[in-house]
Amino acid sequence: MPEIADESVQLVVTSPPYPMIEMWDETFAKMNPEIDAQDGPEAWRLMHEELDKVWMEVYRVLAPGCFACVNIGDATRSVSGEFALYPNHARIVQSMLELGFTMLPDVIWRKPTNAPNKFMGSGMLPAGAYVTFEHEYILVFRKGAMRKFDDAGKQRRRESAYFWEERNLWFSDVWTDLIGARQGMDSEARKRSAAFPFELPWRLINMFSLYEDTVLDPFLGLGTTTLAAMTSARNSIGVEIDESLRDGIDAALAAVTFVSQSRARKRIEDHLGFVRARCDSGKPLKYVNRPHGFEVITRQEMDLRLVEAVSLSQDQRGGYEAWYKPASLKIEMEDQ
Repeated sequence: MPEIADESVQLVVTSPPYPMIEMWDETFAKMNPEIDAQDGPEAWRLMHEELDKVWMEVYRVLAPGCFACVNIGDATRSVSGEFALYPNHARIVQSMLELGFTMLPDVIWRKPTNAPNKFMGSGMLPAGAYVTFEHEYILVFRKGAMRKFDDAGKQRRRESAYFWEERNLWFSDVWTDLIGARQGMDSEARKRSAAFPFELPWRLINMFSLYEDTVLDPFLGLGTTTLAAMTSARNSIGVEIDESLRDGIDAALAAVTFVSQSRARKRIEDHLGFVRARCDSGKPLKYVNRPHGFEVITRQEMDLRLVEAVSLSQDQRGGYEAWYKPASLKIEMEDQ
């Protein structure tokens, strides 16, 4: 990422290839052929040394006070008949702390599964079975002290606010409500990239960045982070070494206007539903949002401004640019 300027990025949201997951062995071996010749623990160590190079670049390009969010799962693997856990999240935490990041509370993302078995190993016989992993981690780091804002930044911050009820859902340490979104991507490309659900980067981007901030994903895959950033009126930079994923990235970004409008309008519908339920329970809201005119719980929501993408164009270098307008407040009403 040498072409990205120092301290020019306000948020990193990424999901790297997971060391000791077989589907990524070839990727890591291309970076360091010695990995193929090693046993499990040594191969795992060498794989993380390749990721360390990326974390160093993340620290360089991230602006002071800004966040890096890393989605990572631990691995279980049998090597030469020896079954073991490879704690990827702990190794990445160690690397980020050594670089100078401050670690903040993380999120456990519990993935929905239809698997009937909750164990691996010798069935009903003790001392030979292992629990099944159904979760991943979203590690959250900050570079330096809290971010500072000038007057223009403070206004953008107010406009980028989230709803009170969104805060209560998003800022929980366990997420169980994330649902994968295919966005028209072919299944083989999704398998190759192991793309995370759209909701994950979209939520993190709205939690930890402002309108017009720049979001970086150094492991872009099928472009889910960039789609989420553009949907949310943020700038975006994506880095991907697998050229075969380019068509999938283009297909994802072609959906920007549809996804952006759907998301903005759903946020409005959900909020208006919350307002109705709150008022029906005898708890009226005190404040009114200035840009849109609906009621809100707190003063900090009074300048909250929702926008939606209305058009998208591609430049000669393959980049994309979107244009936005205020989100529509029109709600489809059933005939009475």
